Order: sequence, then structure tokens, then C-alpha cells
Amino acid sequence: MLIRRRKGWEISERHATPERLFFERRTVLKGAAAIAALGAFGAGSALAAGEPDSSPALYPAKRNEAFTLDRPVTPEAVNTRYNNFYEFGASKEIAAAAESLKIRPWTVKIDGLVASPREIAIDDLLKSMPLEERLYRHRCVEAWAMAVPWTGFPLRTLLDAAEPQASAKYVRLETFLDRIMAPGQRQVWYPWPYVEGLTMAEAANDLAFLVTGAYGKPLPKSMGAPLRLATPWKYGFKSIKSITRISFVAERPKTFWEQLGPSEYGFWANVNPNVPHPRWSQATEEVLGAHERRPTQLFNGYGEFVAGLYGGLDREPLFM
Repeated sequence: MLIRRRKGWEISERHATPERLFFERRTVLKGAAAIAALGAFGAGSALAAGEPDSSPALYPAKRNEAFTLDRPVTPEAVNTRYNNFYEFGASKEIAAAAESLKIRPWTVKIDGLVASPREIAIDDLLKSMPLEERLYRHRCVEAWAMAVPWTGFPLRTLLDAAEPQASAKYVRLETFLDRIMAPGQRQVWYPWPYVEGLTMAEAANDLAFLVTGAYGKPLPKSMGAPLRLATPWKYGFKSIKSITRISFVAERPKTFWEQLGPSEYGFWANVNPNVPHPRWSQATEEVLGAHERRPTQLFNGYGEFVAGLYGGLDREPLFM
């Protein structure tokens, strides 16, 4: 459903960040060494059932000024209350229903074509990672947009720690499956659990970000606590919520929306104003909280940093 409020903002090309600023290698290697030191352990080993969330002490994280915007972020009240989380219903107003999401204990399994498969308790993962805040644009395939102050760490940090084998070509991400807790998962026509995927090159790009918080606090349940993905050059459905498994695989994953509607929601899903959705235009977008509409930018304005990922893929449907 498209909303109808008018006015908005856009980010000019001249504000694009130099690529050399995007990645601080020593910080990432520090985080990679920390997670590697965790080793392999069983699900829930660091958390007793019912243990409270201890992560608020980690926030707010220091802002990475390489990822600033030239306009205010979307108001928190708007962002936390208007979004998609189909595990809790098809409506945008799922914030109340999402409060039933149990985020402790929570573990993330890292497996597939890696040197050492492991399962990591979320709080151990958070403490081992170099958390930072980044300001990103977010563009939904339904033609609405937000600007979000995410906290988290580069997906590339986890890739370094996982030591994927050369045969790994894709990263497959999966969310939880709990039909009692999440009423939307009782809808049998959806291919639960929610699955998304990236190429190894996309996952290693500096922009790919594993999110643990927003607005200087732990991530709200309605936004996909305790761990979600942010890929700001892609439509929002690629940014999977509430991740429980990250697998390194040789074959391209069949993703959730691709299974449901391959003619509308493809694997790549890069933002492109020149390629319409079969049921609406992508030329403009509604900016939530700003009461404004603005032109959509190719790759959501991040083309300088990601366009090179798609060379030689002329026959691929890269945008839907």
C-alpha cells in the first residue's frame, strides 16, 4: 500500500563519501579476531533461558562520520511503527504484535562452506564486534523511503572471522521459525522461514551492514531485533530481520519473495527508478515523516560504491 503524504528530501551526489573512508581495516580485524576467539559452542551456551537483555550498555555507539546525511533522519516514532514484518502480520502497523518476539536467549548459527562452523550467543557476538553508528537511506520496493541511524558492524567483519572456503559463492541468511510466537508464520502460503541472500562480493562490500541497534539504543523488535541486515542500495525486502543463521553456500539461494513472486521480486533487487514494479512506478518515492515526494536515485544514491559489483551481468534481471 502506498501512502500519500507529500514533500521530502534527497541526497545529492556531491555528498557521496570517498571510498577510502568507508572501511577502517584495523578496526574490522580487531573485531574478526575477537569473534574467532569465541570458537564453536552450543546454542544458548552463554545465556540461560529468560536472562534479560544486557546489551543496552553498549549504546549509543560512536557515529562513523563517513556515513552522515545532509538532512535529518526519519523520526523514531515513524520508523518504529511503519514497516513490514510479515512474521507478525501483513499490515505496516505491526509494532504491538512484534512485542511478542523473544530475543533472549538468541543464537546465530554460522555454517556451510566455512573453516569452522559455530553457533554464537547474540550477546557474545555484540561484545566481540566493533559497533558503530551509520546513517543510511532505506528504500522500500513499495516506493516509500526512510533515513535511519543504524548501529551495528560491517558484514565483512563476520566474513573475515568465518573464513569461508573458496567454493562459497553466496551468503544465505535465515530468520527464526516459531509459529506460536509469530502469528504471521501460521500463514501456510508463505515459504517460511524468511530467507535472503547476497553474493560474496555484495556481502563483502563496505556498505553491507549487520544491524544491532537504531536511534542510539538496541534494535526495536518491530525493526527486526536483535540482528538484521542493511543493504542500502537494494530494496528493503533484502534487509532480512531477526537473523538466526548465516550460511556460506555454492548455489544461489532461493529467497522468500523470489519464491512467492519471481516476476515482481528478484534475487538482486537493486534500486532503479527506470525499471517499474509491475504494479507501480519506481521513479519517485514517498519520504516518511517529511510529507514530501522526491525522485528515486539509481542504487538509492550509492552507485559510486556498488555499481562495479554488477559488471558482466547484462543478462541478469538486476533490479526486480
